Amino acid sequence: MNLLITGATGLVGTELVQQCLENGHTVHYLTTNRSKLVTKDTYKGFYWNPAKAEIDTACLHGVDAIINLAGASISKRWSRSYKREILQSRIDSIQTLHKLLCDNKHQIKHICSASALGIYPSSLTQKYDEFETNVSTGFLGQVVKAWEDEADTFNTLNIPLSKIRIGIVLATGGGALKEMARPIKQGIGAAIGSGKQWQSWIHLKDLARLFLHVVENKLDGIYNAVASNPVSNAELTKALAKSLGKSIFLPNVPEFAIKLVLGEMAAITLESQYLLNDKIKATGFEFEFEQIDETLLDVISK
Repeated sequence: MNLLITGATGLVGTELVQQCLENGHTVHYLTTNRSKLVTKDTYKGFYWNPAKAEIDTACLHGVDAIINLAGASISKRWSRSYKREILQSRIDSIQTLHKLLCDNKHQIKHICSASALGIYPSSLTQKYDEFETNVSTGFLGQVVKAWEDEADTFNTLNIPLSKIRIGIVLATGGGALKEMARPIKQGIGAAIGSGKQWQSWIHLKDLARLFLHVVENKLDGIYNAVASNPVSNAELTKALAKSLGKSIFLPNVPEFAIKLVLGEMAAITLESQYLLNDKIKATGFEFEFEQIDETLLDVISK
């Protein structure tokens, strides 16, 4: 299969590209950085600039499916201007791809677009499957809702569309885990707020495998991309400390202190979403990493 991937040089994209190539697929990827353009037999880069609706139309040649991972990181302080970038980067990327398909001949049979768990309202008691209709009223919820609504425009092209609601990605040397590990390594780690908020997580390898599973099997619809055993913030903090050979002895960091330091961005650590993954498992997908302890040992040991 020939795949076109956006966000291919990021944390998730890098792992996904590697797995694609290992499974015999050919990858075309889009990048805003001309220095990252590479041309090989099975891996070829093309320039685009979604903010200006610019894209090299040659990226479509021979491509069967698109995996869209593009979007500015949410792990950067949310100034008013950066909040606009978080949202607009996601909208611009989809609009640029949509116009590409409208204006050019292609053989695209499937589109798979990233989404996020932030669409679900924060709750300590609710467990969310993909049929949940309530949407978080917070900034992240509204961003993801707009992101998914924009992805739905692909439906006008009669191309099967899947949306992958990604949980907290646990990976070696990057993502949320790197930030969580830093204070623990310094001996000042502690649970956040009440520590009771649910953290729905997934190993990076499983996430990349899940994207491939969806595309290879042409699955449409919405899928939660999380392992089967979410943990509380307190449990995740203790498990991470254990994997690092450290102890947690400080009291929880008060909610007001986190908000004082991070501002509105504190929602990333304080919101609680317990996601269910029965829908993706019913398609035959099997997670390699289901328990938090074994997952952390795998990513920390590398």
